[in-house]
Amino acid sequence: MSRMTPFSSPLLLGFDAMEKTLERLAKSGDSYPPYNIERLSGADGKAERLRITLAVAGFAESDLDVTTEENQLVVRGRQNDDTEREFLHRGIAARQFQRCFVLADGMRVIAAELKNGLLSIDLDRPESERLVRKINISVKD
Repeated sequence: MSRMTPFSSPLLLGFDAMEKTLERLAKSGDSYPPYNIERLSGADGKAERLRITLAVAGFAESDLDVTTEENQLVVRGRQNDDTEREFLHRGIAARQFQRCFVLADGMRVIAAELKNGLLSIDLDRPESERLVRKINISVKD
């Protein structure tokens, strides 16, 4: 029995990658670190900007890595476990994380800033030009 998906319509061509991305998102269930996504209005009122803010208390700039890989924004955090310290109680774990955000075509990362335990990553999507192209039809006898 074949599985019906929203992208199985014969009118939707080339959306295989989108379907795989949605399946990958459905499988990811890790909620650490917590994050916010907010829409910011641009100075001109037109350009759409987004800000992703992750709560990364205890992580230094050198512990964090922000990269873009294909159409994904990947944020990784690695803390070194300090073996020289002796804890009587350890409620704050030094843990690693990787958080991925799928970016739409044209989205780009503008800046990343770490302040007061919050990592803010600003993104924008430049206005794309509308491209209309006439396709010539050839007639073969």
